[in-house]
Amino acid sequence: QVEIAKGPAGVDNGRGAASGYVNLSSKLANQEDAISGAVTLGTADYQRGTLDVNRTLGESSAVRVNLMKQEAGVDGRDEVENNFQGFAASLGLGLGTDTRTYINILSMEQSGIPDGGVPTIGLDGYYNAIFATGSLKGQTPERVDTENFYGSTSDFNDVKANMLTVRIEQDLAEGVTLRNTSRYGRTNQDQVLTGINAVTFVTPANKNSWTISRSRQGKDQTNQILTNQTNLTASFDAGGVKHDLVSGVEFVYESQLNYTMGIPFTSATSSSTAAQVNANLYDPKTTDVFQPVHRTGAKTDGETTTYAFYAQDTISFNEQWELSAGIRADRFHTKTDVITRQAAVTAPAPQTIPVGTLLASDAHLTDELFGWKLGGVYKPTVNGSVYVSYATSELPPGGANFALNTTNAANNINNPNLDPQEGTNAELGTKWNVLNNKLFLTAAVFRSTNENEIATNPDGSSVAVGEKQVEGLELGAVGSLTDKWQISAGLAFMDNEITRGNRTVDDPNTTTNEAASNNEGGAIQWSPKTTFTLWNSYTFDSGLVIGGGARYIDTMVSSSIVNSTALSTRSVLEFGDYWVLDAMASYPINKNISVQLNILNLTDEDYVGSLNNGGSRYYPGAPLSARLGVNFAF
Repeated sequence: QVEIAKGPAGVDNGRGAASGYVNLSSKLANQEDAISGAVTLGTADYQRGTLDVNRTLGESSAVRVNLMKQEAGVDGRDEVENNFQGFAASLGLGLGTDTRTYINILSMEQSGIPDGGVPTIGLDGYYNAIFATGSLKGQTPERVDTENFYGSTSDFNDVKANMLTVRIEQDLAEGVTLRNTSRYGRTNQDQVLTGINAVTFVTPANKNSWTISRSRQGKDQTNQILTNQTNLTASFDAGGVKHDLVSGVEFVYESQLNYTMGIPFTSATSSSTAAQVNANLYDPKTTDVFQPVHRTGAKTDGETTTYAFYAQDTISFNEQWELSAGIRADRFHTKTDVITRQAAVTAPAPQTIPVGTLLASDAHLTDELFGWKLGGVYKPTVNGSVYVSYATSELPPGGANFALNTTNAANNINNPNLDPQEGTNAELGTKWNVLNNKLFLTAAVFRSTNENEIATNPDGSSVAVGEKQVEGLELGAVGSLTDKWQISAGLAFMDNEITRGNRTVDDPNTTTNEAASNNEGGAIQWSPKTTFTLWNSYTFDSGLVIGGGARYIDTMVSSSIVNSTALSTRSVLEFGDYWVLDAMASYPINKNISVQLNILNLTDEDYVGSLNNGGSRYYPGAPLSARLGVNFAF
């Protein structure tokens, strides 16, 4: 299952940003023999099969195996492929006894042709000076076909992930359990991707001669994790008050090795690389000559070792009042080793180090992090509650990728001399079970803040004083309106702002380049003000299930800058709101087999799924598509 935790989670995970995290909970062996799975076909050559087998090996042992394989194109995109195959196994020993052991293995592989995007020319808000003041002034450029593929069929994205987890549980007494979990995981991503950039209007009046530049990008990254966690859970009464305590210690080693990839240099002592030929804007060819991508000799090798203690207690004073408090303290050491390649020095500065020389540098950081959360719950009735909570988290330099900045650049968030970013979330909410506990309703108001981000002052200095803030209201409903009608709905309103940001000049109307980065008071990128989701399903007496739903995303901005002059020359500052409607139907052939049809984007809505920061390329949302599957369970 997938669990989404919103807001700062320093108590749960240690270092982290203010946005929260996603947790994947794996299937475990159990004491019930069962076989289930699905075979699904769909548009864009979609083919997927899954199998889940659980078998008991005795009174207290069982094994569970999951298999998955997928081969598929991407709806609405030529050439792009997303292929997966995976294997997961779980061995359970001592099931149903006071001492239980789970040994879990996961192996996943991903392959296919990655997507470099589509040019934004012709979209609402597209800007290029040639259409504003140049030779094509007043003309509206034509959009490109959203199926166009600008890369090479030799592009690839290969990912291999392997993980071993061993968990031992011991019931020490009634309500008291000790768990120890050890895990080793290794993931490697090897990728070559052709991206697109600026349009060249070769002969302005002839659109068939327009081209778009392409970049050949590579990624060769390996991540490893080795961790051991000892966790104690205990439920007990003390002084007439009930406690549910969770506490533990954790030791984690994490590493990330990145080899710099690029088009080969023309010689060992050159800073020049071969040029990648442009693509025809409206008629790209996969038969063009594509430059190879290799390791350049540069790399970044980072690692972090963490020692942590955490504890959380939920105190029930009576049937109406609860108090929850949690803390986590981490001590970590991050080390980064960097190899760079000496580039050519611009005259008149002397070239003291030969071009192509490999140079080594490193950086270290040892520090402590502290996260805490506090919450209270009041239950005015047995079916309703009101709660208030406050939570924090800290993200130190290099905390996201173990890559400390080795030059101590003041404007780099990974400068080891900077304080950690600090995230906080304050929330007031209520939860109610209605319709005889069949429907669950929630409502919450919140304020989430991230502090100590890099911001530039009017004097040009960069300091970690930046702050982003999101305030909002979230409503939810999950459950049954009748015995046959299921519903899941969510509505969120968010007001977001960069409350402290770049202020590189004092005059807000200046036309200087410095003003192009001013963002204090601007909106946070990619943060819609309103989002809505709805899903309904109705089950008929025959077993037929009909379902349908809607997704709404409000307009999002691609730039946080506030200077009007700078904004007037930016391309595609925002992409519009959109609705997407989906539907499904399933029917049981017998008690073991059912068929299911899913139709996505029923109205074939044309929308922008995502956009790059510069506004030059975007990824179209998936068009009308379908999946037809057979599900079985024995």
